[in-house]
Amino acid sequence: MELNFEKLDYQQKAINAVLDVFSGSLKMQPETNFTQNGMAFVANKRLISHEDMANNLAKIQTENGLASTDLGANGLNFSVEMETGTGKTYVYLRTIYELNRQYGWLKFVIVVPNVAIREGVIQTLRATKKHFDDEFDRQIMTFHEYDSSRPQNLKTFAEDQNIQILVMTIQAFNKDSNIINQVREQGFAPIEWLSQSQPIVILDEPQNFESELSQESIAKLNPLFTLRYSATHKNPYNLIYSLNPVQAYQLGLVKQVVVDSVLANDANEGAYVRLLDVKPSKKSISAKVEILVRDPKNKDINKKSVTIKANDDLFQKSNENELYRDGYIVNQIFSDGDMWKIELSNGKIIQTFEYDGFVQDAIMKRQIFQTVEEHLRKEKKLRAKGIKVLSLFFIDKVENYRGANGEDGKFKTWFEEAYRHFSDGKNPENVHGGYFSQDRKGKTEKEKEEKTYQLIMKDKEKLLSFESELRFIFSHSALREGWDNPNVFQICTLNETTSTTKKRQEIGRGLRLPVKQDGTRHRELSDNVLTVIANESYEQFAKLLQQEIADDCGVKFANGGVKPKCNRQTMKTRDDFLADPLFQAIWQKINQQTRYKVNFSSDELIKKAAENIRRLPEIEKPNISNQKAKLQMSETYGVETQMARSELTFALNQSHDIPDILGEIQTRTELTRQTIFQIIQQSGKIAQIQNNPQKFIQLASKEIQMALQELMLNGIEYELIEQPIYEMREMSHEFYLDENSFEITQPEKTIYERGFIPLDSQTENQFAQDCQNHDANEKNAVVFYFKLPAKFKIRTPAGNYNPDWAVVMNHDERVYFVAETKNTGTENVDSRQLRQSEQLKIAYAEQHFKQLTNVEYRVVKKVDELK
Repeated sequence: MELNFEKLDYQQKAINAVLDVFSGSLKMQPETNFTQNGMAFVANKRLISHEDMANNLAKIQTENGLASTDLGANGLNFSVEMETGTGKTYVYLRTIYELNRQYGWLKFVIVVPNVAIREGVIQTLRATKKHFDDEFDRQIMTFHEYDSSRPQNLKTFAEDQNIQILVMTIQAFNKDSNIINQVREQGFAPIEWLSQSQPIVILDEPQNFESELSQESIAKLNPLFTLRYSATHKNPYNLIYSLNPVQAYQLGLVKQVVVDSVLANDANEGAYVRLLDVKPSKKSISAKVEILVRDPKNKDINKKSVTIKANDDLFQKSNENELYRDGYIVNQIFSDGDMWKIELSNGKIIQTFEYDGFVQDAIMKRQIFQTVEEHLRKEKKLRAKGIKVLSLFFIDKVENYRGANGEDGKFKTWFEEAYRHFSDGKNPENVHGGYFSQDRKGKTEKEKEEKTYQLIMKDKEKLLSFESELRFIFSHSALREGWDNPNVFQICTLNETTSTTKKRQEIGRGLRLPVKQDGTRHRELSDNVLTVIANESYEQFAKLLQQEIADDCGVKFANGGVKPKCNRQTMKTRDDFLADPLFQAIWQKINQQTRYKVNFSSDELIKKAAENIRRLPEIEKPNISNQKAKLQMSETYGVETQMARSELTFALNQSHDIPDILGEIQTRTELTRQTIFQIIQQSGKIAQIQNNPQKFIQLASKEIQMALQELMLNGIEYELIEQPIYEMREMSHEFYLDENSFEITQPEKTIYERGFIPLDSQTENQFAQDCQNHDANEKNAVVFYFKLPAKFKIRTPAGNYNPDWAVVMNHDERVYFVAETKNTGTENVDSRQLRQSEQLKIAYAEQHFKQLTNVEYRVVKKVDELK
C-alpha cells in the first residue's frame, strides 16, 4: 500500500502562519564556513530584523484571533496547536520544505520525547518523500535518526548544502555523559556540528520539554528559532495557529467518538485492596491504597483511597468495614526490584496497580469481549469499502498479556476466548500482538515479537493493508503518546480501576480519519466512529474530556459546560443588614432552637419495617452493564452525550463471604440485634441475602429507618429551648454564574448587596424575582426576604433540615413566613410527589415551627401562595 497525501486548507493555514513570521526576509544563499580548528559547516542565517518579526507576529495573531504576545518575553519560539489526528507531523515536514523554498534554510533538528514518536516521525518521512519530491521539484533532502554509535554522521549534517533533517530524542543529548556531548580527539564535542549549523529546531510534543534541564539542552543546539507543535501545549509560547478539539470535531477532520461503558452494578463484595502509589522517605514509607470504606454518615460502602504505613489496620482505615476485620494489618511496604509491594497479615502480597478482588477481572474480561464484538461488526461493514479495522488495547501490566512461567497472561487468554466466540471458532494466533517499551531494551528477543515491533512501529503501510493479519494491538505505555494509526476504530482501556490517563491522550491514538487500500482517506461521516471501551460511565468520561479540553486548550464552554473565569462572582451581605429592623423582627422570631422526644412501640416498628422490606423488588445478584453513548462537542454546550444503545446486563457469577448482617444493620439503625432479626425473619427475604449481601444490608437498613421515621412522626413532641439555631453574621463567598443565579437590584428589600446570589433552581429564581418585584406599599406584598444560610438547620429525626426562605409580608400588620420552595409539576405543590425523606423532614419542620410565635411555615411554588 502507498499512502496518498492531500493538500488541505487548514493545514496550509498552519504552514503559512510560520512562513508569515519571517515575511520580508531575504532568501539565504548557502556558503561553507570554517571554525578555528578547521571544522567546516553550512549554517542557517536569519536575514530579518527582530522588530519586523515582532510586527509580523502581531499581525498573524490578530488575523487568527489569538492573544497577542511579546516576542521579546517569549524569545524566538513559535507555537502551532493542532488537535491530534489532524496531520501535525505532515504540517511541520511540509513547513520544512516551504521554509527552504522561500527563505533558503537547510538545517532542521526534530526533537521528540520518546522512541515511539521518533519512529512515527521517521515512518512519516519515508512515506511522504515521494509526495514532497513531486510537490517541490525533487528538492534534495536527507533525513536520518541520530545514532550515538555513529556521531560522525553529524559532520555530513553540518557540511551538506541541501536540506538536512535530523530526528533525535531529548534523552540523546540532555546529559553530560551522552556521547554527543563528550569532547573527542578532534578537540570538540559532536554536538558542535549541530550548534555551528544553527538549525531550526522543531519540538514535537513540547509540553514534555518544560524542565530546566530540557530547556538548557535545547539551547545548546543554538537554534535559529524554535517551532513547537502539539495538541496539548503546556506553555504556548507565541501561539500563531490554533485548531482545537472542538473545531476539528465540528469540521469533520477527526473521527466521531462513542463511549461504551462497562460497569459493575451492586458489586462491592469481598475485601478489595488495590495498591495505587508508594511514597518512600528517609524516616518512613507510606502508600496509597484503594479499599471499601464505610461512609460515616449513611454507613454505605464505597471505594476510597487511603494512606497507610506499616502496622496500620485496614479495618480501622475502612471505618470498621467488617470485610477487613481479620488478616488486613499491613505487615510491611517494600520494594522488589522496580516494583513496590505491600504484605498483609493474612499472607497476601499486592504489588503496584495490582488488586485483591473479583469484580475487576469480570469488568476487564467484558471489556475485551465488547471490543472484539465491536471490531468484528465494523470489520464486516468496512472491509467491503477497502478499510482494514484495527483495535488498540492499553494494559497496565505486560505480564497480564505476555504471562509468566510459560503460561499466557489473562488478557491474552480472554482475548483468544472472545475471538473464537465471535468469529465462529477461527484461530486467533496471528490476529493479535503487542508492543511494549521493554521490547527495545533487549528483554525479549523472540522473532515473532521483533516482527510485531517492526509492523506496529515502522511499517504502517503493511499494517494498514489486508496483507497483514494483525488487527488487535496490545500496548503498555509505549503507544500512549506520539503513535497513532488512522485505522484504529476501537480503543480498550484495561486498567484495574478507572483510567488515570488523560482522555485526550487515550482517544488521540485513534482520531485520525481512516485510510483505504488505495491509500486515500475515507471521509464518510457515518463510518468514521472511534469506540472507546471504558471502565467508567460515559457521563464521567465526557465530563473529564471536557475539563481537559478547557484546561489544555483554553476553550471556554458557555451553557452548562466549563464556566469561564470571567463569570466568577462574589455574593456579599450588606454591611448594615444586622441592624435592619425588618431583619431583626423576623430573625428574633425564627432563630429559636427546639428539641424533640418520640414515643413508639417496638412491635409496631417490627411489623412496619418487615412490611417495607417485603415490598422491595427481588434482590438480584451483582451484574456488569454496558451502556453506549455518542459524544457531541460544541463551544456552546461543551461535551454532551447522546444515548446510542440502551443498557445490556451480564450476570456476575460471584460467591460471597456473608458478612455479619445483623451487626451491619445495627450500625446503621442503632436497633438491637434481636429487633433486627425479627424484622428480617418476618420480611420473608432471608433467602435473597446470599444473592447480594451488601445490597440487602443497604436496602433493608433504609426501609427500617423509613419505618422508624414514620412511627416517630406520629409520636414526636417538640419543645423550645433557650438556644439560637445560628449566630448570624456578614457573609461573603465566590460562585460561578449560571441560569439559576439571581440578580439583586433592590438591596434594601433583602440582606444582600447589589449583585448576584447563587440559587439552586429556576423555581427559587422565580420566587426571588417575585419577592423583589412586589410593591412594598401594597397589601399582601413582600417587604423583606432572604435565603436562609446553609448553617440554619432544624433538628429532626430524619437529619438536620435547612429551609429555603425567610419572608416578611405587609398585611394589616407584619406577617412572617419561613418558606420551602418546591416544584412538583403541578399548579400547587403536591407533597405526595416528593421523596419520602423530603416529606418526613417537612412534616417534622411543621411540628418545629408550631412552637414559634407568629411564624407561618409553608411549602410553596410561588410567592402568591403566602397569604
